[in-house]
Amino acid sequence: MNVRQKTIKQEISASGVGLHTGANVTLTFCPAPENHGFKFQRIDLDGHPIIEADADNVTDTSRGTTLTQNGASVSTVEHVMASLIGMDLDNVLIKLDGPETPIMDGSSIQFVDLLEEVGTVEQNADREYFTIPHNITYTEEDRKVEIVAMPLDDYRFTCMIDYNSPVLGSQHAGINTIAEFKKEIASCRTFCFLHELEYQLSHNLIKGGDLNNAIVIVDKEVTKDELSHLAKLFNRKDIDVAPQGILNNMELRYQNEPARHKLLDMIGDLALVGMHLKGHIMAARPGHAANVAFAKKIKAAIKKEKNKKIQKVYDPSAKPLLDVVQIMDILPHRQPFLFVDKILELSKNHVVGVKNVTMNEEFFRGHFPGAPVFPGVIQIEAMAQVGGILVLSTVPDPRNYLTYFLKIDNVRFRAQVLPGDTIVFRCDLLEPIRRGIAQMKGVGMVGEKIVVEAEMMAQISKVKQAEPTQ
Repeated sequence: MNVRQKTIKQEISASGVGLHTGANVTLTFCPAPENHGFKFQRIDLDGHPIIEADADNVTDTSRGTTLTQNGASVSTVEHVMASLIGMDLDNVLIKLDGPETPIMDGSSIQFVDLLEEVGTVEQNADREYFTIPHNITYTEEDRKVEIVAMPLDDYRFTCMIDYNSPVLGSQHAGINTIAEFKKEIASCRTFCFLHELEYQLSHNLIKGGDLNNAIVIVDKEVTKDELSHLAKLFNRKDIDVAPQGILNNMELRYQNEPARHKLLDMIGDLALVGMHLKGHIMAARPGHAANVAFAKKIKAAIKKEKNKKIQKVYDPSAKPLLDVVQIMDILPHRQPFLFVDKILELSKNHVVGVKNVTMNEEFFRGHFPGAPVFPGVIQIEAMAQVGGILVLSTVPDPRNYLTYFLKIDNVRFRAQVLPGDTIVFRCDLLEPIRRGIAQMKGVGMVGEKIVVEAEMMAQISKVKQAEPTQ
């Protein structure tokens, strides 16, 4: 049964401060129509520009994930994006009156609670999934980052972090299905090391930090004076180091909360693929930059799969539109160089032709003795002849014209063709014929299997008439 797309039933808002900008901002989740996807809208800017939640729009990953489009940006989107995926949504517009999403408590749980409060509504359109077809990998040797997506009929995550810290150590986290997100991952807060906090404070990089939205890991000896200074900066009476090696501003919700939060970030960043995924994602030492780079690799894989058009399967025994005699009225080729036996379909933009491969073909003497294989070059020639039918059908007197190859690109031979096979070729114009130049995409199939594909360019030339003799 097909899964339907979902949106939320009504608008709902949350207000807070941006972690890095310190800006007070109100975020509003809004219902969106089918096939809308996730988009942000800066309602505080002229024209209320839209920013699509797309990995190709990422412009910064240094302190969170920032998206930029149409002259506008929105920062720290990962926690919001994770909540949308965790709530199994497809179409939501997120309105903001500032440059950064509110940090809330440093996790996704408050966003999840809001979305759960308004509820979801099923839409009419079917959801489109991308199922990981094969292992997709990403590595950064210098940072020892490794991420792999493996085929699986669900959405599963495994994450490992290792900061070479005596306090944090090596941690693992995982969920078996995205349905576990709310219970296991959503409440896990962002974290930083004390030395990072001190650097960011000194450079005014966390204007919205108040020690209520981040776990601070103390990975060095800290004096009382330093703790007093931090307490003063954050308007707290006192600050100390808890036994777990973190500032006593909060208690850990899970022993491996940092690893769980990295998994949360990864879910949010991979949401920028723009499609629900099915696969097992395993990551070692992930970060925003690596997550986004990996999302782009998945997007490239999606594009590649979509470019593989689902080909119609033709019945080669169907009554022909043109038989071989009629074909010879159009094409100049003759035995043994005529490689089209019949035409099944012909329109202004496409043609479908058939080549029956028999052991009686002369070239099987040498290709190969004892192991006959239909030569790839002949497959291309047969495809070109089918395409020639399409091209020559555009002129009123095809007998007076010839077609010549100008270019062949992106040739792929995907399977052997043997005696007894029947190849069905389909050629489609890539653009209208101009100035006698035709560009086509050709695909050859044996049954349901693509055996050859190529892009071809040909020129139509009129045959010069011989001058009469005196």
